[in-house]
Amino acid sequence: MNVLIKLAMTAYITHSDCLLHDMGPYHPENPQRLKAIAQQLEATGLIEKLRCYESPLATDTQLMRVHPLDYIASIREVSPQKGLAYLDPDTAMNPHSLNAALRAAGGVILATDLVVGQKANRAFCAVRPPGHHAESTYAMGFCIFNNIAVGVAHALATHGLQRIAILDFDVHHGNGTEAIFGGNQKVLFCSTFQHPFYPHSGAKTRHSNCISVPLPAASGGDAFRQAVAAHWLSAVESFKPEMIFISAGFDAHREDDMANLMLDDVDYVWITQQITAWAEQYANGRIVSVLEGGYALNALGRCVVQHIKVLCE
Repeated sequence: MNVLIKLAMTAYITHSDCLLHDMGPYHPENPQRLKAIAQQLEATGLIEKLRCYESPLATDTQLMRVHPLDYIASIREVSPQKGLAYLDPDTAMNPHSLNAALRAAGGVILATDLVVGQKANRAFCAVRPPGHHAESTYAMGFCIFNNIAVGVAHALATHGLQRIAILDFDVHHGNGTEAIFGGNQKVLFCSTFQHPFYPHSGAKTRHSNCISVPLPAASGGDAFRQAVAAHWLSAVESFKPEMIFISAGFDAHREDDMANLMLDDVDYVWITQQITAWAEQYANGRIVSVLEGGYALNALGRCVVQHIKVLCE
């Protein structure tokens, strides 16, 4: 069995539909993000070490564990046949966005099944639109469905897991993920984020299962690492997750002008090493990582490659 697990390697899940979601030529959340990742994976040869899968379309039944059916129906209804339809001032759909959003959530479902079923050691989902701002009944912040929440809910409902940790190092607070799982004692949600900053939430959580660590603008790697060590570590050790999901946002990088944190490539290597160590100790190594933010294309490509390299070790 151990040999089979080693042969399974790390899964890389994406789909060409995710490239067709386009909110306009000047929008930071654009198809070039996935292209930058793919180019770096090819240039470094890392893609040859991964087992690649195409994201399936999430079903309504799978989405309904997180989003009510009337919300899902409203997204289908607003999906345009041409042009753009805005869900909020930052979030729009073109004629391909619905399938992209279904592929993004479906990719996390597939990753969950592969990792729990021991067909992959770990998995990275290179999908868009991102998801951690989407709440159960509305889209926001570039997000339509909460991809990682759909995957976690699937793991709880289908695979019978009882303790799942979601670790979110995006520069923005994952308000949607917290709103969906706040108070759910089967889920531990740990996050670091710039504050005060969009979406202006998270600094004062009322849920014991949500560990929020706001960081002031200009915080660098030292402050980030201290925050993780001081707040995430004890929570994870106490919770002892059976599986870990990562909301992997790379927009806290110093090259990313969407925000004002100052992380470097090495900080993303460090946090991934911490998470993999926790997964080995408590979760039989099981990790599903899901792309969230990251808008400086060069930094995004580099950091995702470093992140996946650590997942492969």
